[in-house]
Amino acid sequence: MDGGQITAVVIVAIVMVASIIRAGMRGSRHPLPFSSDEGTRAENLRLRDEVQDLKERIKVLERITVEKENSLAKEIGSLRDR
Repeated sequence: MDGGQITAVVIVAIVMVASIIRAGMRGSRHPLPFSSDEGTRAENLRLRDEVQDLKERIKVLERITVEKENSLAKEIGSLRDR
């Protein structure tokens, strides 16, 4: 390796080490709170139920959308056949 390549490798190494050190010093930006009290458990259960309900509503909306597309395609096909 010539001088320019060595310089580039050294600069990259310095930047990598500095970013690792900075990340270690900063720590997690958003530490997740851990709580095992009843209020948190109840909230988690409520949120899980709400997510399940929303998933079911999305399935219904998708089914309605697909049915409308199919019926619209059938109607267009019947108009073409006239």
